[in-house]
Amino acid sequence: MNGTEIESLVHVLARLPGLGPRSARRVVLHLLKRRDAPLKALIEALVAVEQAVRRCSVCGNLDTRDPCALCQDTERDPSVICVVEDVADLWALERTRAFRGLYHVLGGTLSALDGVGPDDLAMDALLTRARHPEVAEVILALNATIDGQTTAHVLTDRLVGAQVTVSRLAQGVPLGGELDYLDDGTLTAALKARRSW
Repeated sequence: MNGTEIESLVHVLARLPGLGPRSARRVVLHLLKRRDAPLKALIEALVAVEQAVRRCSVCGNLDTRDPCALCQDTERDPSVICVVEDVADLWALERTRAFRGLYHVLGGTLSALDGVGPDDLAMDALLTRARHPEVAEVILALNATIDGQTTAHVLTDRLVGAQVTVSRLAQGVPLGGELDYLDDGTLTAALKARRSW
């Protein structure tokens, strides 16, 4: 293959989730064969996203406005906050249309091996939100990994003084599973069958 620009694009795309070097080459070839439509549209979309998307100062979601559309939606139940590890998990739960409360994105999980402590996550912001008189329940929708479970235990301890019910997702979420990879039916069942922590 010729051209350092092409190689550079292949290298960048290959670092994206779900794409390896071979898939990235196929994507680049497809874009270059049809430059007029998908390549220009992709460039415009990437520039627009880079310029417009920001993190919500309330929940941590990604949106073009702050607070995000979910936080501003008056049809959502403000008495329930669903805590997720990452925006991908929030989007996975939203796909199911089973949850109509508010969200809180932690930005990861506690991990001694990776040096991630409570100060590296949006835990304090969650505690502040949970203490609001309107909030009655906090759902811990964290991945069923060791780090996710450790984070859930720490959050449960910290939420004791907030006088809220702390629940977690139930059936359907396998140990070691990640929310973003589960199907909509499994996520819906897990959300509906949540139980106290």
